[in-house]
Amino acid sequence: MCADFFELAETISIFQEEHVQYLHIDVMDGVFVPNLMLGTDFVRVLRTHTNIPLDIHLMIDNPIGKIEWFAPRENDIVYVHAESTPHVQRALGKIRNLGAKPAVAINPGTPLAAIEEVLCDVDAVLVLCVNPGFAGQKLVPQSIAKIKRLRAILDEGGFPDTEIAVDGNVTLENAKEMRDAGANIFTAGTSLLFRDGGTRTHIKNFFDVIK
Repeated sequence: MCADFFELAETISIFQEEHVQYLHIDVMDGVFVPNLMLGTDFVRVLRTHTNIPLDIHLMIDNPIGKIEWFAPRENDIVYVHAESTPHVQRALGKIRNLGAKPAVAINPGTPLAAIEEVLCDVDAVLVLCVNPGFAGQKLVPQSIAKIKRLRAILDEGGFPDTEIAVDGNVTLENAKEMRDAGANIFTAGTSLLFRDGGTRTHIKNFFDVIK
């Protein structure tokens, strides 16, 4: 969402050369979040230009019947929001059955208790560190403590391999705090990659910080 679409081929080439592990796809329906972004045709075309797995973030209402639209593949991660459907477990099962990695996402104001019953069904949890819908927002301060609590819940609950992803105001400084709290998948956008100084340089600086 944050990339310059006119330079997307060059950007993806840089990502491949620098060993970026996922391409994060922000899917917004204008209902669950107040914005529209990145649909099925974009995903289909993107797949013809790269083999980097996709990190598909479904910020959409009632995602269960729409997951197949994005044809998730092995090694893709697909996030459904705990707030988006009363049947989140069913949505996660569908992602697993399609061969991708099921994951649940939670907004800043959603307590961790809302996802505790589906931790056995997911490969990753996405902690939103800003309210979803728009790039360029500032970190919700309590997000770092939330990541730390989630890591403890996962480890104590017998899910040490479940990954924690973060999205929202991932600056170099915030990324270090997020990593120290337990995050290991970082969604980098306007706060880190797509600003003055060059995407390749920012990627190298980021990897130096989190290694």
